[in-house]
Amino acid sequence: MNEALAVIRSAGMRDIIASARALIFDVDGTLAETEEVHRRAFNEAFAKAGLDWFWDQVTYARLLRVAGGKERIRAFDQRNAVPMLTFAEIADLHRIKTARYAALIAAGGCPLRPGVRAWLAGARSRGQRLAIATTTSHGNIDALLSVSLGLDWADQFEAIVAGDDVPRKKPAPDVYVEVLARLGLGPGDCVAVEDSGNGLAAAAGAGIPVVITRSTYFSDDDFAEALLVVDDLSDIDA
Repeated sequence: MNEALAVIRSAGMRDIIASARALIFDVDGTLAETEEVHRRAFNEAFAKAGLDWFWDQVTYARLLRVAGGKERIRAFDQRNAVPMLTFAEIADLHRIKTARYAALIAAGGCPLRPGVRAWLAGARSRGQRLAIATTTSHGNIDALLSVSLGLDWADQFEAIVAGDDVPRKKPAPDVYVEVLARLGLGPGDCVAVEDSGNGLAAAAGAGIPVVITRSTYFSDDDFAEALLVVDDLSDIDA
């Protein structure tokens, strides 16, 4: 696409985004580049539990194709012919990881991505409704956004749906279907903001148009079905 066409397309997308009745945001990778913090928290949890596991970036990138932290632990454990951990042990391990993640975030090491604050402020100024649709847990959302947006961050979002609130996690559309139900809106009334192919598939499966903001771990995913793909949200002033 030449530069002139890119400008025209961006202008058209800006109008679509600004006229949506609601913006629905993913969290990890979309609002903030959290995945390295998650990876560190997993590894620290493994060490605390006495496991000789370590997820390097290549391993973690592969495991990110599995939606959900407990599900990633289970997938990694099942690489062995006889898995080591019971479901209860996986849940306990994931609780340790979640506590470590919250502590690392509280230390201030994971700011919001460029353009996120401007998008949230712009939406509020236009009277657009805001929502969250994510695979991560409510605890992880609160850990991140209470530091980034303040302790009353949840007041900004009319619907907050996490992975454990629905039967199936992304790429299934369940979180988006639930958000639409809570907002009382149709898919054409909304725009979703995602960073991954799984997220795109989930929102598109619910019929919602998607803006992709590329993140570190998912930059090479197939985003052909997206409404718009940008490096970060500051690339288009919504």
